[in-house]
Amino acid sequence: MTLAYKRGFVAVTAGMLLNFLGDWITGINIETFKGISTFTFSWMLDVFLVPFITGFIVAKIYRDRGGKYLACLPPLFVRCITYFYMYMYVYNDGKDFNYHLNLYYWGPCVILAVEASNFGAIIGEVLAGAYRTRQIRTLENAINKRYPADA
Repeated sequence: MTLAYKRGFVAVTAGMLLNFLGDWITGINIETFKGISTFTFSWMLDVFLVPFITGFIVAKIYRDRGGKYLACLPPLFVRCITYFYMYMYVYNDGKDFNYHLNLYYWGPCVILAVEASNFGAIIGEVLAGAYRTRQIRTLENAINKRYPADA
């Protein structure tokens, strides 16, 4: 396993844990979205802010240009795992598949969460320095050698 694979695995795992933690703190399950009646401030935090922070953290951990692609995975995995859990254990009352958990609402909510995570990852990559060129890094190293911060 190379260092990039290890950092990617750690980044995706940390992103999933952060996303589960955000779901737990907000107390919202976006899988049970039923329309405008469930569109609250907490729901917006869970769909937009939690994945944005997740994507930012994934990109900062990965520290390379592939972070924006890896940041799409944690919200996607978390939403699928939560949907499966709720379908199998929470709403297992014998009713129709779409009675409690509507796939036609769930899909756009997952897309919104993944895109919010992607925006966070793009900002995280820029702040992590993934797009600095070799010339800029060489210039920064030369400046740091000539004028050390400790002096």
